[in-house]
Amino acid sequence: MLRLDPGEGRIHTARQFRAWEGGGEYNVARGLRRCFGLRAAVATALVDNPVGRLLEDLILQGGVDTSLIQWLPFDGIGRQARNGLNFTERGFGVRGAVGCSDRGHSAAAQLKPGSFDWAHIFKSHGVRWFHSGGIFAGLSETTPAVLKQAMQEAKAAGTIISYDLNYRPSLWKAIGGKARAQQVNRALAPFVDVMIGNEEDFQACLGLEVEGTDDQLRTLKEDHYARMIDTAVQEFPNFKVVATTLRGVKTASRNDWGALCWNGGQLFRATPRPDLEILDRVGGGDSFASGLIYGFLRFGDPQQAVEYGAAHGALAMTTPGDTTMATLKEVERLVEGGGARVIR
Repeated sequence: MLRLDPGEGRIHTARQFRAWEGGGEYNVARGLRRCFGLRAAVATALVDNPVGRLLEDLILQGGVDTSLIQWLPFDGIGRQARNGLNFTERGFGVRGAVGCSDRGHSAAAQLKPGSFDWAHIFKSHGVRWFHSGGIFAGLSETTPAVLKQAMQEAKAAGTIISYDLNYRPSLWKAIGGKARAQQVNRALAPFVDVMIGNEEDFQACLGLEVEGTDDQLRTLKEDHYARMIDTAVQEFPNFKVVATTLRGVKTASRNDWGALCWNGGQLFRATPRPDLEILDRVGGGDSFASGLIYGFLRFGDPQQAVEYGAAHGALAMTTPGDTTMATLKEVERLVEGGGARVIR
């Protein structure tokens, strides 16, 4: 989507917006390419008009391969298809971040099984890792089937599959709410190798119960998460890795930040970062996912993976926009315990 950001202001009083590209799956691909130096591509659809070409230009600046993008013709007004917009204000202090999506009839939502030659993509291009999630799955009646087909071909090619549950109440509320979200996500979960999400995601998308009230869930202790992960693995034994961020929201600009990763029957904890100062929290979870993926691809080690994920997510939230502006050296420095001293 095209993200329109009012900066320090509010959406409903803005007179100007800054344009960024963004999207749950795209942000992960861009992080892997731009920060971690891996080749990445995005498989999606855009409308061929100036807004679509702006998105293409932003994607190209991020270094992500655009050859798999499908271009739909523009009918002059957007009756047939349009490019999705996402208005997002960052929040500050006691005022939380606000997102307002405008993505009905988007080109990506109209993708269907057969839209991509997944067998060719995974086998001919030697794709090592495929990432998607619950946002794309919730776009339309056809997108879950697109994902299922992609996952089946990825399995056949030996490609690792990761999935970020990314529950968004606004995405599901008009099409069945949590019941529909669980129906869709539980049907796709058996194909997943690496499952990512926070406590709300696992509860809303997979129906896994988590102890505590809504207020308590904001500051859940790690043992609650450990039991949640254990429940998830028992129900879906195909999960090789389960990863979750730990976020304690104090204010919009101060969060406790950490992460857990389950692998091989063990739980690995990232270095906790209490009172993390945040400029723009949107995209922090996606940057965690890209760091986690890089850690597994680079080191094959769950402790390193969760450390790289948590460090990258923390850095991404210090800059505006959905996507990372961090460098690999900055991530490595934070993983190694470096602080915020001036670098000259």
